[in-house]
Amino acid sequence: MKFFLLSDNVDTEVGLRLVGIEGVVVHEKKEFLYALETALEDNTIGVILVTTKLVELAPDEISELKLTQSRKLIVEIPDRHGSENIGQAIDQYVSEAIGVKL
Repeated sequence: MKFFLLSDNVDTEVGLRLVGIEGVVVHEKKEFLYALETALEDNTIGVILVTTKLVELAPDEISELKLTQSRKLIVEIPDRHGSENIGQAIDQYVSEAIGVKL
């Protein structure tokens, strides 16, 4: 199983490519969802890394996949600009998963 990156930022894609993680750079919701679907269909990919800005393009679709996808792990990562709300996002996912507000 390998990692795969979906990024809105060339710098993030280049940095992760240097450590052996392949990926694509997309900017629009339509192309992001197509690239995500392609990655989900690839049986060699086990972990899909997605930058925060792309998650913000399709939050409902990503949340649904995180809760229902059993074969792939979808992980939100900050890009070089960071992420202000990553802690809140983690709290939300844990709360949804266990049914208890943290």
